[in-house]
Amino acid sequence: MSHSELKEQIEALVPLAADELLRRRDVALDLVERLRAALNKGDVRAAQPDARSHTGWRVNTWVKQGILLGFRAGTLTAQSLSAADGDNWNFFDKDTVPLHPFYLQDNVRIVPGGTAIRDGSFVSASVIVMPPSYINIGAYVGAGTLIDSHALVGSCAQVGERVHVSAAAQIGGVLEPAGAMPVIIEDDVLLGGNTGVYEGCIVKRRAVLATGVVLTGSTPIYDIVNERIISRASPDDPLIVPEGAVVVAGSRSIASKSGFAREYGLSMYAPIVVKYRDEKTDARTSLESALR
Repeated sequence: MSHSELKEQIEALVPLAADELLRRRDVALDLVERLRAALNKGDVRAAQPDARSHTGWRVNTWVKQGILLGFRAGTLTAQSLSAADGDNWNFFDKDTVPLHPFYLQDNVRIVPGGTAIRDGSFVSASVIVMPPSYINIGAYVGAGTLIDSHALVGSCAQVGERVHVSAAAQIGGVLEPAGAMPVIIEDDVLLGGNTGVYEGCIVKRRAVLATGVVLTGSTPIYDIVNERIISRASPDDPLIVPEGAVVVAGSRSIASKSGFAREYGLSMYAPIVVKYRDEKTDARTSLESALR
């Protein structure tokens, strides 16, 4: 079945009511399985680069609709994994979202210790996944990327090549609405420890988010290099971190907002672009290469 045929058949099932979808469950399960297989190979993606778009990316709505269809058509089942010591780990999930199968020839380094990767996600050769971490359905992780301990790659998030997702970094999932942009992390980005990127933000290539930076679609970024405030162009657009920007967690005074704020010297969290990436920054962000 071609991708265009798969798209057409998924879109035909999306509007069906629950009872009608139940009657056509076998058809839905076959389509969802085909979609997961294509996602595993990277043949289709929830979003993909598009030079014609002002954001540089295009959402493939039908792919996200197909993933949602899988949740609708799935039934809760008991599943288990066998541990090396003979014990079983029991868990319960929809039968349409099993774990991703990996083999030695895939050349993905998955270090033992509690990581879970859902089927229907693309993890390229030469990726390193440290434990415990989680990669959700619809996600895409490019070659040479490091997913560190306690890190999350959310549903449909797109992570480029040679990205360092540091310990406890959270890349949010954006599955609904189906037409919404997922979180995009482009090539050669460094996400520092305990960073969070949510609500379809786009972090352009070679940017650095320092420890503790948290971004949502409505978070303004204060660029002191260019003396500007970076925000989304419209409520439907993503927040875009510029290429090569080095963003740190800062604060701004809200003393002018009220006498109470002035009296107590209150301030608000504010991400700040303090510089743009240079050779010195590149040297600091390349240290993890010794671990690969």
